[in-house]
Amino acid sequence: MNTVDTISNRQRTEGALATNKVLRNTYSLLSMTLIFSALVAGTSMMLNLPHPGILLTLGGYFGLLFLTSKYKDSAKGLAFVFALTGFMGYTLGPMLNSYLSLPNGGQIVMTAMAGTGIIFLGLSAYALTSRKDFSFMGGFLMVGILVAFLAGIGAMFFEMPGLSLAVSAMFVLLMSGLILYQTSEIINGGETNYIMATVTLYVTIFNLFTSLLHLLGAMGNDD
Repeated sequence: MNTVDTISNRQRTEGALATNKVLRNTYSLLSMTLIFSALVAGTSMMLNLPHPGILLTLGGYFGLLFLTSKYKDSAKGLAFVFALTGFMGYTLGPMLNSYLSLPNGGQIVMTAMAGTGIIFLGLSAYALTSRKDFSFMGGFLMVGILVAFLAGIGAMFFEMPGLSLAVSAMFVLLMSGLILYQTSEIINGGETNYIMATVTLYVTIFNLFTSLLHLLGAMGNDD
């Protein structure tokens, strides 16, 4: 009986250590990718580079995401993580320039940035401290994100600003749920690859920020 208890305790300890390692590596890599992405975005803004367009953006995003997933267990995965986040930072630069050209653009950008930080840190802290299992949200989030993505593409091609705003509001809610889900997966052992965990959280932060920008920008224009 004592031998069984010893083995069980050892397994729990090893599991906890592995989880803490994934969590530590994820947040370390996430911090580096956010800084790198911000530097690329800043460079894109200073050089006033044009936006690559929706087709190239989607092609670059899904292509680099596929390569990151394919090489997630090797050093190449790290390279593709920075390629992906750098590319997304480049696409963000022209977007920020367009908002900063508005009369209250600086306030809109800073408010969106602050809102993104508060939401991410607050929900992450809740998931980490409560240690609740949010895995039940996985199917709903996957379907919701797919529906919102397709609706967003439709709103863009058919020029439907009302639907576009609704999609942004949906993404704020869906990304908030994804923060809880992904953090829960890490601390409960559902996600053991820190590269993929980092990519998920980065994309969540990126979409949350751009969705808040869109909503705040629309409200600012109404004023």
